[in-house]
Amino acid sequence: MKTILKSCTAITAIFSFAFNAVAQEPLKELGKGEGALSIVAWAGYIERGETDKNYDWVTKFEADTGCKVSVKTAATSDEMVALMNEGGFDLVTASGDASLRLVAGKRVQPINTALIPSWSTIDERLQNAPWHTVKDVHYGTPYVWGPNVLMYNTDAFKDEAPKSWKVVFEEMTLPDGKSNKGRIQAYDGPIYVADAALYLMAHKPELGIKDPYELNEDQYKAALDLLRVQRTLVGRYWHDAMIQIDDFKNEGVVASGSWPFQVNMMKAENTKIASTFPEEGATGWADTTMLHADSEHPNCAYMWMEHSLSPKVQGDVSAWFGTVPSVPAACKGNELLTDEGCAANGYNDFEKIRFWKTPVSKCESQGECVPYHRWVSDYIGVIGGR
Repeated sequence: MKTILKSCTAITAIFSFAFNAVAQEPLKELGKGEGALSIVAWAGYIERGETDKNYDWVTKFEADTGCKVSVKTAATSDEMVALMNEGGFDLVTASGDASLRLVAGKRVQPINTALIPSWSTIDERLQNAPWHTVKDVHYGTPYVWGPNVLMYNTDAFKDEAPKSWKVVFEEMTLPDGKSNKGRIQAYDGPIYVADAALYLMAHKPELGIKDPYELNEDQYKAALDLLRVQRTLVGRYWHDAMIQIDDFKNEGVVASGSWPFQVNMMKAENTKIASTFPEEGATGWADTTMLHADSEHPNCAYMWMEHSLSPKVQGDVSAWFGTVPSVPAACKGNELLTDEGCAANGYNDFEKIRFWKTPVSKCESQGECVPYHRWVSDYIGVIGGR
């Protein structure tokens, strides 16, 4: 809740994006590293072996380049946008619901892919993805991607995994004989409205929802109504991955949308946790490393973007967080990930995932849609009304 309220003040851009301005000129050539690099990142995205010595893709980069890395962890896309608006950072690992806002707000600059030798190794499904490419101009380097999974307690679901998101949207008795009321969580971010819309696509087809991020007034109202029902069931709205982990371990939470990161962390501790990809499909994120328009360390930033595309880094990040690498070669020969790990994390599910994107007023599926600033204010109303 605190995160959303803070981010609301940062949402001043027009959400019917119109990219008419001439793009800023990208860097022409690399120079010497400036000695420092600051990155706004999701939890678990920039590791230096402090949590687990097997996962460290920072130390060698610092030794090779002389660029000392500092990281500011952000819990939501709105927080990332707010931090980039404040300035003082070089890079951000932006998801699709933040990336175009950063482009529209001129907070990030185009990149020169010729200065990133490993660009050609990026998955073709991502090289020109619309969340970082505007009018054939690239505004970042693909990092990793994946689905928002349904995480559940295996004691509460003894015989089999839950098949549907129903367990977090409607009151019901779970296989352990107890109600789900007070035992579930939901994501503390306006983009979660899309999860409700995705559920309605399957269960109320008469609404005619084609895209969970493109909702007309009636579809949007139905999604909010579902979220108000969910509000009566939710024990906590989460945005901090570590707090969610604690809640599942110590506070009796048994089901929630989550990231593979939390699932992997708890499985490593032998917690009775598993995850599934429900029958309705899932929302997801494809994250892009984007360069601040006023970066003070652009040479170190380009060095990091190249470093981030190495199969070793891509595989290690994906094994640690439970993501899919943007460089397919990372699935081969990385002892921490492997082909099986890529498949388990969703490599073959790309077409089934509804990737985060910023809702805009002029939308492709039906012309007029409810823009993101409404999602922000209304979601605050939903979760604040308990």
